[in-house]
Amino acid sequence: MNAPAKVGIGTPLSRVDGTDKVTGHAKYAAEYNVPDLLHGVTVCSRIAKGRIVRIDEEAARAVPGVVDVVSHANRPKQAWLDRSWQDELKVPGEPFKAFHDDTIAFAGQPIAVVVAETFEAARFAASLIEVEYDQEAHNVDFDVALGERFLPAPGRRRNTYKPPKTRGEPDQAYADAALKVENVYHLAPEHHNPMEMHASTVEWHGEGRVTVYDKVQGSQNTQMVLASAFGLGKKNVRVINAYVGGGFGSGLRPQWQVQVATMAAIHLERSVRVVMTRAQMFTHAHRPECTYTIKLGAEHTGKLTAQIHDATTSTSRFENNMEDIVTWGMVTYDCPNAKADYTIAPRDTYTSADMRAPGAATGVAMFEIAMDEMAYAAKVDPLEFRLVNYSEVDAMNGTPFTSKALREAYKEGAERFGWAERTPEPRSMKEGRELIGWGMATGIWDAQFTKHTARATLSANGHLEVASATSDIGTGTYTVMTQVAADTLGLPPEQITARLGDSDLPTAPVQGGSWVAASVGAAVQLACRSVAETLLKAADRIEGRPFWGVKSVDELDFADGEMIRKDDPTKRVGLIDAMRAGGHDQVQAEETATPGIGGMLSMAQKSRHTHSAIFVEVRVDEELDQVRVTRVVNAVAAGRIINPKTARSQILGGVVMGIGMALHEETMADPRLGRWMNHNYAEYHVPAHADIQDIDVIFVDEPDAEVSPLGVKGLGEIGIVGTAAAVANAIFHATGKRVRSLPITIDKLLATES
Repeated sequence: MNAPAKVGIGTPLSRVDGTDKVTGHAKYAAEYNVPDLLHGVTVCSRIAKGRIVRIDEEAARAVPGVVDVVSHANRPKQAWLDRSWQDELKVPGEPFKAFHDDTIAFAGQPIAVVVAETFEAARFAASLIEVEYDQEAHNVDFDVALGERFLPAPGRRRNTYKPPKTRGEPDQAYADAALKVENVYHLAPEHHNPMEMHASTVEWHGEGRVTVYDKVQGSQNTQMVLASAFGLGKKNVRVINAYVGGGFGSGLRPQWQVQVATMAAIHLERSVRVVMTRAQMFTHAHRPECTYTIKLGAEHTGKLTAQIHDATTSTSRFENNMEDIVTWGMVTYDCPNAKADYTIAPRDTYTSADMRAPGAATGVAMFEIAMDEMAYAAKVDPLEFRLVNYSEVDAMNGTPFTSKALREAYKEGAERFGWAERTPEPRSMKEGRELIGWGMATGIWDAQFTKHTARATLSANGHLEVASATSDIGTGTYTVMTQVAADTLGLPPEQITARLGDSDLPTAPVQGGSWVAASVGAAVQLACRSVAETLLKAADRIEGRPFWGVKSVDELDFADGEMIRKDDPTKRVGLIDAMRAGGHDQVQAEETATPGIGGMLSMAQKSRHTHSAIFVEVRVDEELDQVRVTRVVNAVAAGRIINPKTARSQILGGVVMGIGMALHEETMADPRLGRWMNHNYAEYHVPAHADIQDIDVIFVDEPDAEVSPLGVKGLGEIGIVGTAAAVANAIFHATGKRVRSLPITIDKLLATES
């Protein structure tokens, strides 16, 4: 008898939604054909702080095709209480409410929307709007904002920071240390800039009912906000985000365009679409600017004796956004004396926000550069230095890890890269006019699991549908759901449809934090197992009772559309045959996966993390200080890999963003005007194809059933964490120049002495 065949977990399956995307059949938020659709173009504030005195709409209203201009002066009723506007990922403070009143809190704030029969008419009319302001003094300069930095009072809301406990006597240990490193590190603000700009198409059905096609990372999150903020009620709001053209955290919270489009639709009782321009994409979420003072003390052997962290990041004046910046080194490395302080600095911008690997991408990058500096101070190879300080447990909390294959990642990554051939002295490797540098860093990210519900429906024709309200922001969730279902019920992928991105589907939170594959995958598995249990009972009616004595689906294999006894593979029953025997037209089950299922432990008992070891080669033109990243090896320990092909893509994308953080991405503020200056792709630089060369991804074997029943950990973030530091460390090895402010641009290298 041939072994059961199936395409399941571990198979490098191509994206099941790939064809729809490359052929244009996949519809994004601004692409839905809605009847009787109006187009809205938003007018944004030209000042950073103050009040609106008057909006002159006369010329705009005279443009043929213009239907109305909506602003704070004539907007429909909206909730006044902050709690009515709070979304799933709420930040302490007052949530932004578009058109709420005449107050201006940041440059680019939406203040009116021109609605017309055509986009062209709306855009032209919007250019004719004149606004008179009562302007107030503003500040967008981070250095100035540092004078106002503070630590918010603790509370229960998300993003309320709780300082880590101090261990040992860090100040005394640092004072007594044989070797000391103390420096200030800096990260410039970054904007997400996904390919798809934020857009919302609000379809008006009458009587206060709407369907909203939104660019967002959680359909039910948008539904919750719109239902409460505009008094529509949850049953009257359906949100669809079936396809999302990249998010990186910019769509975790509903952005202002959905508020504007919804208000216009309610006001006019018509369908309305609002799309942000590329420049307007710089008027909302962004990775906060950060300054980070790090003190490390060590013995001559390189063994750490003290860690002292002090970081500040930027936020707005109306919300207190905080990230987990300072704890990563305290978790990762064995050090008996450590403490950390963290504050935020308010300025007159929109609230900073989560951006791929929030907190870790910044904090780990800064700390891993400091670790490299200490390795050189101790005259210990950077990889060996990290092994000297390796911690088998979560060093901050003293708890064991559910799994930690970082040693294996170091070993496999170093071997693949050829790290043993590295010469230790800076400027010691050269080819022609290019200095060659090899650097490395450690990556760490949370391995999270969140509550998700999924539904599985097997039809009489053998087709299976699995559904959940979760999202796919380009990470491959459609494919993950399909593969888990295929693995569980033994059906070929072409007989499975995954549905997601619809608030009418079973409950799921926003997609973010690298938790979706593990979480929705577990929910799909549970739902499919429930279908299998029903089929097992139905199979008992088949003549000869081939499954007599089988108590559970665990005693069966599923492959080729059949249920097969493990103890006797000659006894098998087709899924459809079992359905017929049980008299079922379809079999449907809905199940919820929650933290704690399958024997999973709480964070209080064990720490859950993914880890990586990143090795980077750079070449630096000795005369021009131009940097090329020519080779990257990223060895990742992230549990069981559902799909090696899409998993590799996730790491590749993270590495590219890490290179962008190291060398390219920086949003520059004009302190006089209070606005971001380089709000376009011409001046906000992201890596292009010419900037990216060889990236080698290794997945270290590390199944982890304590994080999720599938043994899976998330991959969305770990690819970026540590990459920027490895690039920076390689640049130092190549040039002997230590640049502590990211991105490392040519001017900074030219200004730095070896």
